[in-house]
Amino acid sequence: MLSSDQMTAVQHLEGPAMVLAGPGSGKTMVITNRIYHLIRQGVRPENILVITFTRAAARQMQQRFEHLTAPEHFRVTFGTFHAVFFQILKNAYGYTAENILRDDERYRIITSIAAGLRIDCGDMNEWAGDVLSEISRVKAEQIPLDYYYASSVPEEEFRTVYRMYRERQAQLGKIDFDDMCVYTCDLFHSRPDILQSWQDHFQYILVDEFQDINMLQYRIVCSLASPRNNLFIVGDDDQSIYRFRGSRPEIMLNFPKDYPKAKVIRLSENFRSTPQIVNASLHVISENKTRYAKDLIGRNESGPPVEVMECRDMDTELLYLINSIRKSLQSGMPASQIAVLTRTNLEGRGPAARLSEFQIPFRMKDAVPLLWDHWIAKDLMAYLRLSGETMEREDFLRVCNRPNRYITRESAYAKTISFPGLYAWYSDKPWMRERLSEFERTLRMIRGMRPWAAVNYIRRGAGYDSYLQDYARKRRIDFEELLQIADEVQDSAKECETVSAWNEKIETIRSQLSDRRKTEQDEERDCVTLATLHSAKGLEFSEVFLLNVNEGVIPYRRASLETEIEEERRLFYVGMTRAKTKLHLFYVKERYNRKMEPSRFLECLKPGDKRPHHGG
Repeated sequence: MLSSDQMTAVQHLEGPAMVLAGPGSGKTMVITNRIYHLIRQGVRPENILVITFTRAAARQMQQRFEHLTAPEHFRVTFGTFHAVFFQILKNAYGYTAENILRDDERYRIITSIAAGLRIDCGDMNEWAGDVLSEISRVKAEQIPLDYYYASSVPEEEFRTVYRMYRERQAQLGKIDFDDMCVYTCDLFHSRPDILQSWQDHFQYILVDEFQDINMLQYRIVCSLASPRNNLFIVGDDDQSIYRFRGSRPEIMLNFPKDYPKAKVIRLSENFRSTPQIVNASLHVISENKTRYAKDLIGRNESGPPVEVMECRDMDTELLYLINSIRKSLQSGMPASQIAVLTRTNLEGRGPAARLSEFQIPFRMKDAVPLLWDHWIAKDLMAYLRLSGETMEREDFLRVCNRPNRYITRESAYAKTISFPGLYAWYSDKPWMRERLSEFERTLRMIRGMRPWAAVNYIRRGAGYDSYLQDYARKRRIDFEELLQIADEVQDSAKECETVSAWNEKIETIRSQLSDRRKTEQDEERDCVTLATLHSAKGLEFSEVFLLNVNEGVIPYRRASLETEIEEERRLFYVGMTRAKTKLHLFYVKERYNRKMEPSRFLECLKPGDKRPHHGG
């Protein structure tokens, strides 16, 4: 049965409308029922277009609609922006699936360009991902290349790579997903006749998760909806969390200005969460200035206050997490109704290891990179191997200039490297022999040390941390993030007496994670969900744990501008509102021997919202 607000939205017929749908307010029900209502009012199904952001969401929306209208069958179009735009381009230019550049092809192009330009980066996949994200942003926001300032690589390097990437695309005759938007926009601008034919075809347009739209997508949708302007958008500006993809809450906030006759409908009831969770989350998000004011009412049964847990360090936090999950499982809570959420996928490594250690089944929504596959871990392990009996060329070339010792690749020509051979190569350069002597002394120093002490010496004594700082500055990435990786690697060696014991520990964890990945493929298995705040959007669980709610984590340390802090607050709000009954917010006092402060977002919670706890 629909609420009065939902019924108002469903019965809207002609003209633009904006539905502000907060968490758990039944937006999917509104969209599917409105489609059915349009058809019953005489609208032809083939004239209705429903746009979502993911194929899974489009499929789910279509299934919900078909279930609602069974046994009748209506030919309504459900699709993602890219699917709809590609269909338009296919009809105009004859494109086929062969013309689409797959993600793996994009990575291959970028990595081959980097190899040709001899670009030095710690991890090629990570670098390629950052560059491809920047390329997408240039296209989506229609920014002239000469006026775009890259955030992850130097400007000239990015511009060179971008131009070469576009040249390779042209040579292959392929378009990527961003081009679909750009070319559709260009097509509609240059061919009014084609635009009109699609306007006549799709006379009623519904857009789900509208807060995630970028400006180029919005421009195309507005063109498609004109001149009838039967544009029905559903979303929540408080859940706009994809600024890095070009989405802006301002697009939704300006919708009534773009469409002065638009009907604004607020879905004010949250049918998912308890009043305690709804009120606590509203107290947090109401601190944002750029938003629509909303008064949500929690329609779920009353529950416990939000738990705010102070933990001494990460080990304490993870042990308390495990104990809490075990208690919930013992009380009859299905594992599938429990979620552990983190700000980034890197933060997920700790809970993944502990859940695995205590044999609690879990499923990861994101690929959590294995610590020892990170290039910093590989660097530190290469140093340790070089301190042994033999020096393999691959290990030597990996770290001989980390920090920079100005050693050329040509000097390390043999499969195994020896310092006498290097001294001979540089016989006429006494300053290089001095640098080699210092490198040899470093390797001799760490030989026989316990792994933790050896890594500590490499970082502080041999200058590896200084190298990371220079690298972060050159690559325009967060130095603190690199330090955290190095800290995590070093911390993992703390209890190991020897390098071989450390290697055994690493291989055991690799094996455990490999076994877990095999069992994880069983979709029916009752598992705890481990996810980032971004990937948890759209999901709901009876019990949710948010870890490391600390300054520098959430809000993220890179966020400094007010717009960035507001986006971090929205992200935190998304995490909080995944919970139906129980919500736990954990923060630590210390991390890798560094003092940590609780997140400023916790200060927004009122005494009645929370039940503060203190860990050991």
